Amino acid sequence: MISYWELVLRIGTAAILGGLVGLQRELVGKEAGFRTHALVSAGSALIMLVSVYLFEAYKSHGAITDPSRIAAQVVSGIGFLGAGAIIRSGATVVGLTTAACLWSCAGIGLAAGSGFYEGAVIGAAIVLVILVVFQQIETRFIKRQKK
Repeated sequence: MISYWELVLRIGTAAILGGLVGLQRELVGKEAGFRTHALVSAGSALIMLVSVYLFEAYKSHGAITDPSRIAAQVVSGIGFLGAGAIIRSGATVVGLTTAACLWSCAGIGLAAGSGFYEGAVIGAAIVLVILVVFQQIETRFIKRQKK
């Protein structure tokens, strides 16, 4: 059984890492920011913990369970939240990066919830690099060529 402090560590790690991604989005004025990303990540961690808990609880009764089944529903279900972040304005579509961030934070939360801290931290770091560094590359090189 997972201890109380391990639960706090897992959900807290997810919330902090997701919040860091959301903070970057907030600082650049995007729709879904600090709280939204932290909530997606923490909620995903909790769902992953429920999956792990159910697997452990029912294994002792001889039931065959698969902890990845509930987690898989997070992956597909987060798409609905992401779709709400995507807005079409004429020929322009905005919110795709925000939707991808929310989906990534769900993965960060699932990793932290399963106790895969290294994956959660590395995943959050890579997401932040993509958001910060890639945006600078895009601004300097790609958007210049489109003009």
